[in-house]
Amino acid sequence: MKRREFLKTTAVAGAAGVAASTLAAPAIAAGRKEMIIVSTWGRDFPGLGTSAQRLAARIPELTEGRIQVKYFASGERVGAFDSFDEVASGNSQAYIAADYYWKGKHPGWAYFTAVPFGLVFSEMEAWMKFGGGQQLHDELGDGFGVKGFPCGNTGVQMGGWFNKEMNSASDFKGLKMRIPGLGGDVLAKLGASPVSLPGSQIYENLVSGAVDATEWVGPWNDYFMKFYEAAKYYYYPGMHEPASQLTLGMNKKWWSSLSKTDQAAIEAGCNEENTRQMAETNYNNGTYLNRLVKDHGVKVRAFNDDIYDSFGKAATEVFAEVQAHSPLAAKIHKSFAATRADVGRWMLLSDAGYINQRNRVLGIKA
Repeated sequence: MKRREFLKTTAVAGAAGVAASTLAAPAIAAGRKEMIIVSTWGRDFPGLGTSAQRLAARIPELTEGRIQVKYFASGERVGAFDSFDEVASGNSQAYIAADYYWKGKHPGWAYFTAVPFGLVFSEMEAWMKFGGGQQLHDELGDGFGVKGFPCGNTGVQMGGWFNKEMNSASDFKGLKMRIPGLGGDVLAKLGASPVSLPGSQIYENLVSGAVDATEWVGPWNDYFMKFYEAAKYYYYPGMHEPASQLTLGMNKKWWSSLSKTDQAAIEAGCNEENTRQMAETNYNNGTYLNRLVKDHGVKVRAFNDDIYDSFGKAATEVFAEVQAHSPLAAKIHKSFAATRADVGRWMLLSDAGYINQRNRVLGIKA
């Protein structure tokens, strides 16, 4: 299937979005609740879209039909970036999205997707479940009438696609790059012009030259976006999104109306999909990285230390600005930073220490 045909099938499908579960007509049966989920991802998009659809289908199963779900992909009910307001207002019951899209409402939202020099998946899980992260997410959500749970993760992302080699921090000056969240703020400190675009609009902007570079996710997702047709240099690692956590965000009033049993079922479904998507992404990234390099001539490059040091300096400035925003923003950052230091210290000895030695002995290289 050609890329334009693929995107066409995942774009606006009108108000008749395909239901994850069929509602009883003409009204929902007694004791059942309707759950309309809007998403920021295209329908059937590999990874992000299919994970969201999988969770939407799972919730009726876990609640034994007490919650009936209608799922709408990006553009089928509201635009990708309109999903938060759609749910906060009560027009729909839930969204599946990356919470850093809402950083314009409060910078604290970025921490619950990914921030520069942030947490990898295992660290993020430790923070959310045992380090106070979920409680802080709840506190932030209370101010907007939203209750959310992690429902997916794409792990450490690639640094992005560029149409030229990036040899120093000065190469970012004047660069127009699609990159949301606090990562975009970091690049702005280096003189770049960050642009926020929904996934369905990135390819056209990259091909036309409206943007010079883009980040997205990793080899699996990026392969299907066909960015290699417009840019051949694929840089790693992405400082901006080391564990891109996704969220099922629900209208708080609707959530509070559910029984404890159904609340537990939804949380369990989110936990299940959170680990499933991470495993699926890791597996497929390995496969599709090979295809990008061997079949399409993609040149994989590492950001050098000069560039990464510049990222670090800029990130320090960005975090200072975030903490100055509000007491809650400072509270979120302090909690996140404590986990990053404590768990990160252990990760150096455990995961990082082991993987580096294992790959050295076996000759496994990037």
